[in-house]
Order: sequence, then structure tokens, then C-alpha cells
Amino acid sequence: MDSTTTKPQISYDMSPYLIEYTDGTIQRLAGSERVHPGFDSRTGVTSKDILINPKLPARIYTPTITSYTNHKLPIVIYFHGGAYVIASPAFPLYHTFCNNLVASANVILVSVDYRLAPEHPLPAAYDDAWDATQWVAAHADGDGPEQWLNEGVDYNKIFLSGDSAGSTLAHHVSCRVTKSCFDEKVSIEGMILIHPYFWGKDPIGSEINDPRKEMVDRWWLYVCPTDKGCDDPLINPFSDEAPRLETITCNRVIVLVAEKDILSERGKYYYEGVTKSGWNGKAEYYVSEGQDHVFHIFDPDCKKAVDMKTTIASFINQEID
Repeated sequence: MDSTTTKPQISYDMSPYLIEYTDGTIQRLAGSERVHPGFDSRTGVTSKDILINPKLPARIYTPTITSYTNHKLPIVIYFHGGAYVIASPAFPLYHTFCNNLVASANVILVSVDYRLAPEHPLPAAYDDAWDATQWVAAHADGDGPEQWLNEGVDYNKIFLSGDSAGSTLAHHVSCRVTKSCFDEKVSIEGMILIHPYFWGKDPIGSEINDPRKEMVDRWWLYVCPTDKGCDDPLINPFSDEAPRLETITCNRVIVLVAEKDILSERGKYYYEGVTKSGWNGKAEYYVSEGQDHVFHIFDPDCKKAVDMKTTIASFINQEID
């Protein structure tokens, strides 16, 4: 009698991120490692894990300062990348990035552990990003569960940020914010979009001859299998159903791209679209020459990653007349 157990077959191969098998098993190939929060002796930054709601964890990072009651700090709400399917705030590379950014910019940062596809189909991640932003804003009244957010934050200097898929989440939150969402104590000062994951069915610029276009198409269709395809407004800010770019609710935007990134054309197109949209704000554009997608996450100490971090810190702390 053959007692051999039949192994499940591969249903979908989304390498280098994950593999899904015919029995529904998900094998994540990257992004599953975790480090604990705590004091980081290298940067002087302290982090701790909290719950925004029972289904939505986050990690809060605070810089080393002796008093914050008379000098309130900007706050960054950060959404990590990972194509909507991998990583978390506890992933070592993202934990390092957040420590570095907080130390460099002297900010408070909330890194959001949004739900991942395919177990939690989109738009679950978008809903979590919105819930996290509302939760942070609710602390402006001084009676939220987190002391640092009650006492240490300048709520006129909220920044939405993320890399890759996280940038797309930040964009959609900014489009969803209206002046009626929060009280007069709260405003979104800026957006920091790092190598944003915007996409579309029809290739633009160098995508026309880039064989990676088909690969990115497949990735998006896996995480969001709707009849709208790659022109779904969740991923294409220029689709007919997407929020108009002039509705972004913030004063400043910086779009950072990497020269060799397949997504760089979309980042540039987004920047140009925002500047031409009639949006009443200031937009900046920054290119890391010779680099590929989220290089700063994988090599945080290289010169161009340090330069990019310095640029972001300067953007956060610049004074606007």
C-alpha cells in the first residue's frame, strides 16, 4: 500500500515574495523575520509595540530627548513596503530604517502593521492605514492611550509616509482626509513618498521596453484580482475612478525615486501630475541615481541611503513661510 502523501502543488508563484499552494498554504519567502522593540543604543531611539485596535498593531518610535512638553515634535505615520504581502514594522530592515529616520529627523514615528494579502484581501491594508491615521489624530485632544502622542506631538506637523506599497497607502489616506475629518488642532503637513508603487495597464516611458512590466502586472493582479486590473484606482492614481490629485490634503509632498527602479517612471509621472493638477501646495522630486527599488532598506549605511535619509529629515523640519 502506497502511504506516500501527495504534496500540494503550487497555485501561484509570487517570487521573491511568496508562494501559494493549492491547499491554500502561504509560504512567505521574505519579510517574516522579527526583532523586538526597545532601546536602540546606536541611535538612542526607543520603540514599543501597541495596539491601535484589536486587529491592528503598530510600533511607536521616540527619540532621545529630556523634555518634550515645551518643544512638540513632528509625527510620521509610516507604512512599510512589501507589495502588500510581506514585512511588518518588526522586520529588522524596517526597524532599522525607522530608528535611523527618527534619530536623524528628531520625530515621533508610528509604524503601522497593516493586514497583508492574500489572507486579508485589499482594500484591507488601505482601511488599516486610514484607521491608524484617525487613531493618531484622536490623541490631539490629550486623552489618548499613548502618553507620547498626547504630550509630545505637534499636530500641525503630521507627515504621511511609506515606501513602495506603503507610499500608495499614504497617498490614499491623504486623498481621504478632508478638513471635516479632524478638529482644528490637526492637519496633515506633508507626504513623503519613497519609491511609490503606482502602476497602470498601459506602459509609460522606459516601461515600454522593460521586461519587468509583465512581472509587476502579475504581482498586482494577484493581490487585487478585480475586473479593473492594473488600472484599479487603488494602484493607478490616474485612472478614471481615482481621487483627483488636487484633493490631496497636505501642504507639501516629496516624491523620491531610484533611477533603476521599474516604478520610477510612475513616481515621476505622479510628481508631474500633482504639480499640474491645481493642487495648492509645494512638491519636490528626488532621484537616487544608479540605485534600484528600496535600496536604502537593504543597504542603509551606503552614502546614497544616508543622503536620502538626510533629505527626508530636512523636508520634515524645513520651515515654510
